[in-house]
Amino acid sequence: MAAPDQRPGLRVVLYSHDSVGLGHTRRNLAIAHALSRELPAVTGHRVSGLLITGERSATGYPCPAGWDWVVMPGISKDPGGYSPRTLDVGMPRLMDVRSSVIDGVLQAFRPHLVIIDRHAFGVDGELAGPLERLRRDRPSCRLVLGLRDVLDAPEVAQREWGALGVDRVARRFDELWVYGDPAVHDPLETGELPLELADRVRYTGFLAHGRGPDPAASSPPAFLDQPYVLTMAGGGADGFALTAAAARAPVPAGHRHLIVTGPQMPADQRADVRALAGADAEVLASVPDGLACLRGAAAAVVMGGYNTVCEALSTTTPTLVVPRESPRAEQLIRASSLHARGAVDLLRQSEAGPAAIGEWLRNAVVSGTGSARTRAGRRGLDTTGLDRVVDFARRLATNDNRQELNRVIA
Repeated sequence: MAAPDQRPGLRVVLYSHDSVGLGHTRRNLAIAHALSRELPAVTGHRVSGLLITGERSATGYPCPAGWDWVVMPGISKDPGGYSPRTLDVGMPRLMDVRSSVIDGVLQAFRPHLVIIDRHAFGVDGELAGPLERLRRDRPSCRLVLGLRDVLDAPEVAQREWGALGVDRVARRFDELWVYGDPAVHDPLETGELPLELADRVRYTGFLAHGRGPDPAASSPPAFLDQPYVLTMAGGGADGFALTAAAARAPVPAGHRHLIVTGPQMPADQRADVRALAGADAEVLASVPDGLACLRGAAAAVVMGGYNTVCEALSTTTPTLVVPRESPRAEQLIRASSLHARGAVDLLRQSEAGPAAIGEWLRNAVVSGTGSARTRAGRRGLDTTGLDRVVDFARRLATNDNRQELNRVIA
């Protein structure tokens, strides 16, 4: 038998549309690191991949070895719909460019596995043509639609599926991976997922444990040389209200307060947060390793985005979630479900003023029971989703590509 490095490697493409925030890209990046770390050992083949993103700041995150970024021209979303983020062209031309980039990647890279995050056919159908050609020209390539644990309020999700076309999704995708624990929230049971797709649904568990290039080697910034509490606002585009309230909250005695606004918060808003913060607070746009900061904090206040919540669930840090409540109910539903299990604490946006945040921080730190209560609440949650993603990917990518993968390179 030939050594693994004498055979063609597994090729994977991960797509995210990225209009607001970094959640889609960060989820795909966590998957890419897991696949790069684990798939070679379980398949005997090296792994190479491309991360297609619409967020240029994503390239600041380290890629796995053998992977690279493909950055499409960006889009923004406002109440009127999508629009070009920076290019001075109309949306039809921008979407032609994005679709052409995706098509070129799929045709030239010839992947064995493609994982699409959240939006089955991309923005304004930008994936429809490329996926159709991929199915026709490379039928052994497996297509997966990756979905977060919560989509939205059921009636909103059902309208979106109706517009998308359930039969159309069933024809294109081999499986739907739900990145959550159905014991906490089951989108099939709530009606967020059509029952017609139930036979394609696979639950991974939360993509929590095992995040990052080397999860065991992460550490908080060196300047955090004393106990600290933490506030994080995800990408930051909609994090001003939370970070401004946290900046004015009393800090527990003997602690510093690290406030991470997120790189997408406008500079003038970040400056306002800094002006509101006291001498015992440090306000940063971003940190090299958010998970390490969460792990080292005495207590954390976060928004309810999928990735930040998953990182919190992988720690024993007491966590208060202040979820965004519009334009989607997703964060509130997620936080409420986890709060009901005792895994996190919850404050609604209308309640999350400086005094309430300060009181929660004091109780979480001073009482000394916060970590024990947190461990009890998170015990039993399925947080090993990245391991299951590796197993699902191994099965899909190798079954129908066995002949090609076992061909020895001359």
